[in-house]
Amino acid sequence: MAYLPGGSRTDGPYVLEVTPEKAGWAFSALRVLELEPGQAHALETGEFETLVLPLEGGCTVECDGDEFVVEGRTSVFGRVTDFVYLPRSARATITSEQGGRFALPAARCERRLTARYVPAEDVPVELRGAGQASRQVNNFCTPEAFPHADKLIACEVLTPGGNWSSFPPHKHDEETPTESVLEEIYYFEVAGEHGMAYQRVYGSTEVLAEVRSGDAVLIPDGWHGPSMAVPGYDLYYLNVMAGPSAERAWRICDDPAHAWVRGTWEGQPVDPRLPLTSAAPETRSAKAKGPEGNGAEVNRVEGRGADASGPEVNGPGANGPGVNRAMVKDAEAKGPEPKGAEAQGGSGANSTEPKGAAVKGAGARGVEVDGGDGGAGA
Repeated sequence: MAYLPGGSRTDGPYVLEVTPEKAGWAFSALRVLELEPGQAHALETGEFETLVLPLEGGCTVECDGDEFVVEGRTSVFGRVTDFVYLPRSARATITSEQGGRFALPAARCERRLTARYVPAEDVPVELRGAGQASRQVNNFCTPEAFPHADKLIACEVLTPGGNWSSFPPHKHDEETPTESVLEEIYYFEVAGEHGMAYQRVYGSTEVLAEVRSGDAVLIPDGWHGPSMAVPGYDLYYLNVMAGPSAERAWRICDDPAHAWVRGTWEGQPVDPRLPLTSAAPETRSAKAKGPEGNGAEVNRVEGRGADASGPEVNGPGANGPGVNRAMVKDAEAKGPEPKGAEAQGGSGANSTEPKGAAVKGAGARGVEVDGGDGGAGA
């Protein structure tokens, strides 16, 4: 079953549980843990390296004699979050004083590495695409941003309402010099009580699903994309990937029928609503229940424009603390710069994960504007 409604395939305290055995593959896994205030959860990672990624709330994580305090966030639309990496063959305890929900992305692996904490300010934030294909990617556990994992690759994607992401459609199911074999999980949250979005997968696996908060789509193979955020409802999804390759690499191949779309982004501005979040502190703790202006409260990050229409590139602090306003202003004025043959795609173009400048902190070092989509598939 490629589409999993929220609450399906779950045991014990998990509101969603995807294991390799349940998914019918070998490496990628995801559990979503829900804790009441003051509740603790003990887990053994076994063969899996695992992340503790707050979706809502904060926690304390104890592992291998170390204790990590995770600030977290009020919602995935509130801010970029800090997280903890847990190695395989470890025992850990997650405790939440105020309660919350925590994603536990995982990958079956061979090497036992070191438990570690990553602050939100060190998470690279990237703006991909242009126009209505603009989206924000938090590269918290991609190979370049976080080289301390054995197999696991993960990122978060935020798509403003009315925009398309994970486009052009792409795949990563063959082992070639320009493509990796990666099993992938999409986990969704949608802003607004009645928020919805749509996900397409085609080829060897067929999905066209309406998705809501808590749903997941499993992609063992085939072309996937677009992810469609309906107008008025911002879309979040967590990508979890792992595979058999000896190299931990995120390489994709665009569908040649649609790869030409990348070339149309040159000269288009990035959606001015982006970035939707940063590592800046949240100024109020209301959960995101819908777009402002419809009578519902949303989370704010310090310094964002009061009208939620996007950054004021000329005002002091308009993008929140640490966001590089000059980069956003340049992207709006001139459009994204082409990134070369790999970034532009083309008929059957293969692409690789963005290099070098993509590794920028979410709050301390600004955001990277990559109109060529950087080659990665989110």
